[in-house]
Amino acid sequence: MGGVQMFAVALLLGLLGIAVVNDLRNHRIPNLLVLLGLVLGVVGQSYASGLIGLGHALLGMLVGFAIFLPMYAVGGMAAGDVKLMAMVGAFLTPYDALWASFFSLIAGGACGLLIVLLRGQALQTLGRYWLMLRARAYFSPAADEVAGKPFPYSIAVLLGTLTSVFWLPFGH
Repeated sequence: MGGVQMFAVALLLGLLGIAVVNDLRNHRIPNLLVLLGLVLGVVGQSYASGLIGLGHALLGMLVGFAIFLPMYAVGGMAAGDVKLMAMVGAFLTPYDALWASFFSLIAGGACGLLIVLLRGQALQTLGRYWLMLRARAYFSPAADEVAGKPFPYSIAVLLGTLTSVFWLPFGH
């Protein structure tokens, strides 16, 4: 990984770290932070690779946004999480943004499962899913069920991005 790429990764991870802290403290991701990240990602890629970099930034942003948008549409995540994934994509190629999104979704599922297990609600949650399968209908979680409570998905985005950046070669 070259110096410019290392700087871009460090900058992206720093922005994600700020997003996680805000998400944990305030349950929101500031639009200004996302906008700053979008601009830095697009400008940085354009500076490093010209028009190809600009294309990568814009397509990466679109990939991150498009993959997370359906989860927002069905109420599975907040708008800030979708915008955050678009910001991540602005720093990456479309290929890398696809992997970052994929790993972020896996991390989100793992975090959700871990929360359910730690709260001792695995049987309650599995029971609800079993009823949904049998009835072929959606049943909302009970008021006391942790599966119905939001969690700071920015953590999953950070974990997924870390995995994609350090597991896959950067810059496809």
